[in-house]
Amino acid sequence: MTMMARNFPKITEQGLDELRARKGIEIEDTLEPWCHEATRDNIRHYAHGIGDDNPLWCDPDYAEKSSLGGIVALPSFLFSTSRIISGYVGGLSGVHAMWAGADWTWHRWVRRNEEIATEAWLADLIEHKTQFAGRAFQQVYHVNFFGKDGDLVAEADSWCFRTDRDIAREEGTKYTALKGKPRKVYTADELEEFYKLYAEEEIRGADKRYFEDVAVGDKLPTMPKGPMTVTGFIAFAQGWGGLYIRANKLNWKQFSRHKGLGIPNRFGIPDCPERVHWEHDMAAMVGAPGVYDYGPERCSWLTHHMTNWMGDAGFLVNAKSKIRRHNPEGDLLFINGVVKEKRVEGTRHLVTIEQEARNQDGELSVLGSAVIDLPSRR
Repeated sequence: MTMMARNFPKITEQGLDELRARKGIEIEDTLEPWCHEATRDNIRHYAHGIGDDNPLWCDPDYAEKSSLGGIVALPSFLFSTSRIISGYVGGLSGVHAMWAGADWTWHRWVRRNEEIATEAWLADLIEHKTQFAGRAFQQVYHVNFFGKDGDLVAEADSWCFRTDRDIAREEGTKYTALKGKPRKVYTADELEEFYKLYAEEEIRGADKRYFEDVAVGDKLPTMPKGPMTVTGFIAFAQGWGGLYIRANKLNWKQFSRHKGLGIPNRFGIPDCPERVHWEHDMAAMVGAPGVYDYGPERCSWLTHHMTNWMGDAGFLVNAKSKIRRHNPEGDLLFINGVVKEKRVEGTRHLVTIEQEARNQDGELSVLGSAVIDLPSRR
């Protein structure tokens, strides 16, 4: 049964003015984070949710013998410690929000069993003209992450685009070429060729990658992600937590508190907008080409690409991601990177890498960059 199109709440000037009034004010009332602490299981569940089996975060015996002396959290794990960084936006009730990018800076590793505290505020609201939905607003939040001693572990800006669902569905031109186009069905040989990239994936691990051994222009190994499936999207939500996935009484409390959040399903029951990631009709209602991956998930794939390459002795200082299109069910993704710069800053030996990921048709999915501190032979 196909869900009927309906009219959703619109972006209004009053709503925008109310939202602008929140800029710079610390957010005190938000959803409880999925993870308060970086426990062994929380770290592993998040890592497995993005397809990362690096023993530095997944194997206590290996991690204990490593240069770090024990399990640490993979950099992107911090997504699970803040709803705000993950796309829990305020204002504009009932208007769709699509997570679209982040700019992370890490100051140190998060250790096993460390509790994380956060503070956050609305940093900016920027108007854009888009192919996806015409007028859209980039809603930018800043989040600080603090460790057990109150020190700043990491900080980040992340942003969602607020779009009118009806305009995106009826007038958006971003996915015009895909409308009516049959989804590709892969042959066993095509999938086997793709899976070779998984078989060849290298986790650098204890084998140090030295600053002196890296040259500008070096290409990183291609990292595959996919094929995109609802199962994969749910695997990420298991580790990350989801923004609005709640059951029974907790679901009722959520929708009672936020009247514009619940969208009736085909049974007339209010259900979360997050089901664009597993329900095709809901995805089509907001203008997407089909059910698609999570934004923080894709950002985490880019940092996975970096941690595989840098090894245990490297440290990911900064990572940026800018999402350019949806990754609908059935897509394959190929993440590539190239070394663009080397520099020494004090005791740090920094390498800058630019990344991009394209799907099986060569369409740009996400742009990324990273700065990594590598060990030096000197």
